[in-house]
Amino acid sequence: MIPSVTIRRLSFTVALVAMWCALWGELSAANIVSGVGLAVLAMVAGFAVPSADGVRFVALSKFLGLVAVDLAASTFAVAKEVLTPTDYTDEAIIAVPFEPAARRHLMLLTIAITVTPGTAVVAIDRDIDVMYLHILHEARRADVVEHVDRLVALACQALPKVAS
Repeated sequence: MIPSVTIRRLSFTVALVAMWCALWGELSAANIVSGVGLAVLAMVAGFAVPSADGVRFVALSKFLGLVAVDLAASTFAVAKEVLTPTDYTDEAIIAVPFEPAARRHLMLLTIAITVTPGTAVVAIDRDIDVMYLHILHEARRADVVEHVDRLVALACQALPKVAS
């Protein structure tokens, strides 16, 4: 069965064709035709059917971009902390509540938080929806909680439905 043509599917097909041409490094008639064919084949097979419950690439790219910026900025901050002769750390374990929808994304969130130098998820209590984080500077508690809330929101937007 061929899916009906919608604006969403059409824009998804255009994006797939653009990526296909980018992979070949050339915008040619053959690449466009083969890209359209592959995009239609992928949608007919059910592999690339965009839906309300599918991956939202804009939110996912924002999530990945935020993690990349965190990684760079916190690596610099931790390196500065290590190279400074005086120890300015004020380590703390903080409780960060998260919305119940984030339970589906705990692995992704744990990795995104822990891969960032200076923070680490040390425990998760699923019964009360709380993550416990180790941070280097207790004075940044409010900033860290706000940042984790942003990561949770982006993860839930990017991947609204995950198979249970």
